[in-house]
Amino acid sequence: MGKAERCQIMQKIQNERNSFVISYVTSTRQGLEVQMAMDSVRKIYEHLRLITTPKSETKIDLFLYSNGGDGTVPWRLVTLIREYTNNFSVLIPHRAFSAATLTALGADKVLMHPMGMLGPTDPTVVNPFNPRDHLNQPLGISVEDVTAYIALVKEDVGIHHEDELVQAFNKLADQVHPLALGNVKRSLSQSRMMAKKLLYLHMDLKKDEHKINEIVDGLTSKLFFHGHPINRNEAKEQIGLPTIEFPSSSLEELMWELYLDYEHEIHMEEPFNPAMEWSTQFPTAQAGHLPVLTTKETAKLVYVESAARTDIYTCDYQIVGQKSPEGIVQATFLLQNGGWSVE
Repeated sequence: MGKAERCQIMQKIQNERNSFVISYVTSTRQGLEVQMAMDSVRKIYEHLRLITTPKSETKIDLFLYSNGGDGTVPWRLVTLIREYTNNFSVLIPHRAFSAATLTALGADKVLMHPMGMLGPTDPTVVNPFNPRDHLNQPLGISVEDVTAYIALVKEDVGIHHEDELVQAFNKLADQVHPLALGNVKRSLSQSRMMAKKLLYLHMDLKKDEHKINEIVDGLTSKLFFHGHPINRNEAKEQIGLPTIEFPSSSLEELMWELYLDYEHEIHMEEPFNPAMEWSTQFPTAQAGHLPVLTTKETAKLVYVESAARTDIYTCDYQIVGQKSPEGIVQATFLLQNGGWSVE
């Protein structure tokens, strides 16, 4: 399929749902993953401007696929969309993790495909004070790893005396800079606050306060593993999200058909391996020769699309490589440029 076929599918979804559909799809391709970012909100605004009906008569569906990203994006994105509608839904065909899950929390309805997945919203924090890897790059610290360490000391080791707990914390602080630990606490507080603010947009602050706290606890501290995939039954029955709905069989098919086209366009299922890409262009390369460059290629990384407009974030790249005397391909990815364009 191509743009014309995708737009036809989007139009069918709009006809069935009586809505205005906007797709926001970020690459989850291994080696070329892209996060949700604030620049996408600017592009989504251009699609919202195409709406001609009054706010009271407008229904907006956000078709969302992403592994997550900037934790401030969900609030800006959801509140912007709500400037144009009182009836906001998120359609989840497959992955909607981390910041994408937070975005879904701000919707009046969340329609999940059988393949749809939400994820825990506990953040992984990266800052200059974090421990470093072998390349001297800061390692990410999972908020729940820190809280699980304290729980391990108390619950499994059985340490409860205040002096011993202080010693256990000091051991942690010897390995992880105290400012990094402070950043972990701040990020957890921000994530919980963001989840609550998004739920408050469509739930009653006083009447539903206990329910909201249960949902936030379930997404930030009770799942234990940041990569845990939450299916639609779990989201509805165990996490307790009242907004979860199952699409009709016809809508289910349309959601999956639309997702498969994005999957094909971005090559989601094909891991990006510079050495393999280089070897494909130079299958007869001889060991010991000077490095050579591949031809320039373009990778599609983000789609923001509606039936009337398509915005794509792409990057141009080349790969420089050579074969070592041992016959091993050594390749380096060279980013030429990246940016948005209208298709």
